[in-house]
Amino acid sequence: MVGALALALLLAGCATPQVDWNARIGQYTFDQAVIELGPPDKQAKLQDGTVIAEWLVGRGYHYASPAFGFPGCYPGWIYGPAYFDNRVPDRFLRLTFGPDGKLESSRRFAR
Repeated sequence: MVGALALALLLAGCATPQVDWNARIGQYTFDQAVIELGPPDKQAKLQDGTVIAEWLVGRGYHYASPAFGFPGCYPGWIYGPAYFDNRVPDRFLRLTFGPDGKLESSRRFAR
């Protein structure tokens, strides 16, 4: 029973729809973004009243994976197994709101 419940929760989490930010342009406000996403991690107000705000939407991480092959098979590999250090970057959402407070553009990026 517990396994079935865990599987149902996992599948429900995977089925979460992505937000179509382009459909919200011109009608979504900064206040609505703060209510939905929380306070932005960074924001700047330009002289013309435009607000650019960024939210961290996914924390990056590091993981190690073994290099395939046997020790000594490749030049420079003499002792022990080799591992690659892999990094998944943080993911951000940048929303730009015009002087009227309405969404003008959105951009997802990683760093």
